[in-house]
Amino acid sequence: MAMATTNVAGQSWVVVGAGKSGVAAADLLARRGAGSVTLVDEKPVEAWTVRPSHALVQSACINLKTFDVSGVERCVVSPGVPPGAWSDALDMRGVPVWSEVELAWRLREGREPVVAVGGTNGKSTTTSLLAHVLAAAGRRVFAGGNLGEPWANHDVEAFDAAIIEVSSFQLERVSSFKPKVSVLLNVTPDHLDRYPSFEHYAAAKGRAFERQTPDDLAVIPANDAVCRWQAVRGRGAIVTFGPGGDVSVQGTLITDATAGIVIDLAQTRLSGGHNALNVAATLAALRPFALERSAIVDAVCSFEGLAHRTALVGEVDGVRFYDDSKGTNVGAAVTALLGLVESRAVLIAGGKDKGGGYAALVDALRVKGRAVVTIGEAALLIEEAIGDALPVRRAASMDEAVQIACMFAEPGDAVLLSPACASFDMFRDYKHRGDAFVDAVRALQGRAP
Repeated sequence: MAMATTNVAGQSWVVVGAGKSGVAAADLLARRGAGSVTLVDEKPVEAWTVRPSHALVQSACINLKTFDVSGVERCVVSPGVPPGAWSDALDMRGVPVWSEVELAWRLREGREPVVAVGGTNGKSTTTSLLAHVLAAAGRRVFAGGNLGEPWANHDVEAFDAAIIEVSSFQLERVSSFKPKVSVLLNVTPDHLDRYPSFEHYAAAKGRAFERQTPDDLAVIPANDAVCRWQAVRGRGAIVTFGPGGDVSVQGTLITDATAGIVIDLAQTRLSGGHNALNVAATLAALRPFALERSAIVDAVCSFEGLAHRTALVGEVDGVRFYDDSKGTNVGAAVTALLGLVESRAVLIAGGKDKGGGYAALVDALRVKGRAVVTIGEAALLIEEAIGDALPVRRAASMDEAVQIACMFAEPGDAVLLSPACASFDMFRDYKHRGDAFVDAVRALQGRAP
């Protein structure tokens, strides 16, 4: 676990991006005695939703297109800030540019085993389930990263394990990060508005494997060539999950023969067939922690799941309403749709397009779809992809979308919000979008006879 100490004392740093991650990084640098810390963002300072807590941190509003980086010697970049001319210039000069995850890793100096959970879909559920199981077994656990709580905010706390949800954006800028366990749940097209190709996106996802050694664990889905290709970039011991995997999934049955664990998804509080894979990945990732078999089973079965992830909101006139607002890409929407127990569903989809097309979603709709209600900037793109495959109506608001979906749905159907798009055209984030859906369903329930 030991690693070389990284000393930032007396140094000058620039942190680009004043979101939660950037502010946490700036505060951490200041706490560790950096000579100066300048936090910059394109938004004016008064519009920042998070403010630095350390007096040393200077704040500035800078246009990244004209950002003069000639005097910058050390830099941390927030995941929401895409590469550009400014970062190319720093790379050309050999200036270190780290993510907040890389900074926190270096300054925690390997104090606890780290589990990195990556993938296009399922990261938050798997991260939270891992933390829940370890905490139920009495371990002190940090769970965060891309999930919401920056790791850099907890640099002085003692943990038995850190479960870090890692996004491709965060992994773009790691250079020493070496998790004890690296989980890659899946890779499907996403963020092609940022990456030039799917291969570039997958390569960013796989960076958590690069520095693993045979004492580390690489957890990937069985028979997945893309994930295996990423895992073998490092030397971690590979454990597979899913149908035919070391931790196998057959229907709703999850079996870890090595640990002697058998769990039926029906025993748990999780819905959707995709969650069997999340449970299986969790069991594989827990292997280094030597937990009691009964403790693992009990904790998995008591896990409540997360809001906005195929969460049952309610039922009106025999139609069940599910909130999967976290389904921000096509692969997530397909998984949520096909994982429903209902045979037919009305899908509410749309938002800010992320590139990659909607063909896979249309294929899934041919199997499970009753109709589609479109919202947001991507409405026309989705409508064009669907064509005449099934009925489509556009809505101007979430309230209207739920009302139209209710008109299409028949008793025994589901109405599923799984947008396959980002939320930023109409909502602050996916949580705001999901809350609007829940409010609309509650209003519908209030009007029901």
